[in-house]
Amino acid sequence: QVQLVESGGGLVQAGGSLRLSCAASGHTFSNKAMGWFRQAPGKEREFVAGINWSGVYYSDSVKGRFAISRDNAENMVFLQMNSLKPEDTAVYYCAGGRTSIIYTELSQYSYWGQGTQVTVSS
Repeated sequence: QVQLVESGGGLVQAGGSLRLSCAASGHTFSNKAMGWFRQAPGKEREFVAGINWSGVYYSDSVKGRFAISRDNAENMVFLQMNSLKPEDTAVYYCAGGRTSIIYTELSQYSYWGQGTQVTVSS
């Protein structure tokens, strides 16, 4: 059974930092793209960052502030979030891709975690 489990969310003041972790089990994602998405109240789930064997890709809203990384040996993915803003408040989801290509569309990801809440106060 494939599981993705996120951790590291919480409440932080604007300008602060958080590091999210995603632990994968039941499947090896080393040759697949992994992504982070987020969903704010009343909004659709959106792409935040992705990583594959050759590089990373970020949404314009987080570029320069967030950094995605992975540890294939541990089957884990991370999202370092710096200079957080109130508009970053959302539930953050880890996702395992269908292929090695980084897509921004939800449909290109087969596996999802349960999400971790990030709240940024002003």
